[in-house]
Amino acid sequence: MRTVEWDYASGNLRMIDQRRLPRELVFVSLDDYGQVAIAIQDMIVRGAPAIGAAAAFGLALAAQKSHATDKISLHNELEQAAQVLRSSRPTAVNLAWGLKRILNFVDRSDVSAQELPSLILEEAQRIADEDVEINRRMATLGAGLIDDGDTVIHHCNTGALATVDWGTALGVIRMAHEMGKHIHVLVDETRPRLQGSRLTAWELEQYRIPYQIICDNAAGYFLHSGQVQKVLFGGDRMAANGDVANKIGTYMLALAAHDNSVPVYAVIPTSTIDLAIKQGGDIPIEERQPEEVLSLQINGSFVAPKGAEARNPAFDVTPHRLLSAIVTENGVVYPPFDQNLTITVKGTQS
Repeated sequence: MRTVEWDYASGNLRMIDQRRLPRELVFVSLDDYGQVAIAIQDMIVRGAPAIGAAAAFGLALAAQKSHATDKISLHNELEQAAQVLRSSRPTAVNLAWGLKRILNFVDRSDVSAQELPSLILEEAQRIADEDVEINRRMATLGAGLIDDGDTVIHHCNTGALATVDWGTALGVIRMAHEMGKHIHVLVDETRPRLQGSRLTAWELEQYRIPYQIICDNAAGYFLHSGQVQKVLFGGDRMAANGDVANKIGTYMLALAAHDNSVPVYAVIPTSTIDLAIKQGGDIPIEERQPEEVLSLQINGSFVAPKGAEARNPAFDVTPHRLLSAIVTENGVVYPPFDQNLTITVKGTQS
C-alpha cells in the first residue's frame, strides 16, 4: 500500500487522505493537477518525499489533459501547472525538485507532444519507485545507529505516510525493529495538527513496535532523566551547511537532546538537501492558518477565548551544530556538514 500511487485502471492519482487517520483509512482519487495542489495545501498528502511524488504525478495529469499539438505549447502548459503546484507549500524542497525533474525531462525528450504524456507518467512513476528504494537504503544505513534496547524520541511523522512507502526516520526505526532490535519509541504529539499522535502512532501500531505518546513539551523531561538514548526526525529542506527545516518543535527537541548529550539524527534523502541555500535562515518558512492552533477543544468547548489570535509557523530550523549525523541514501554524513553534504549530493548527481 503506497501513500501516493497512479491508478492505471482509471488514469487518476490515488492517495491516502491523511486527515482521516487514525479513525479510518480512506483513499481519494484526483484527476486534475489543481486537485493535487489543493491536496498538498490541505495536507491530504504531506511529508516532503510524498509531496514531491504527488507533484510529479500532478504534472502527469496536466499532460494527460493537455490538447497541445506541439512541444513548446505543452511545455508552457506544464510550466503553468507547475507554478500552481509549486505555490501550494513553500518550505518542502522536494515539491520543487519533483516539478523540476519532470520539466527537465520534457526539455530533454526528443519526441512529439503526442508521445510525451505517457513518457511523463513513466518518469513520475520512476520518481515514486526510486523514493521507495531510497528510503529502504536509508533505513538500512540508519538502523546501524540504533542499539538494542534503545528508547527513541521521534518527532512528527516520517514513516510510509510521509513518503511514497517505507519512510525516512521512522523507516530507520522500522528497519531496526525488523532486524530484531528491541526498541521503544516516545512519540511527540506534534502540535497543532498532531501528526505524531495521529499518524506515527498509527504506523507503529501496524508494525507492532512498542511506543508511548508524550506531549511535545515533555521531551525535555525524558531526555534530562536519562530515559532516552536517541532522537530521530526527518526534514523538509536542508541547507548546504546542514541546517534543517522540519516540523515546528524540532528545534526545541534538538536543543534539549544536545544539552543532555543525546545523539540527534536527521534522516533525509539527498533530494531534500538544497545546496542553493547556504544556511537555514534563508529557508522560506510556511505560516499556516491560525485556526489550526485555535481549533483545540476539550469537552466540546474551545480552549482559547473567543476572538483570540494565534501564530502558526509550520516549521522551524534546527542549526547543524545540534545534529550528530545526517542519514542519506548514500551514507551517514558527519561534520563538517558544509563540506560532506556537498560531496554526498554531487555524488548522487554525477
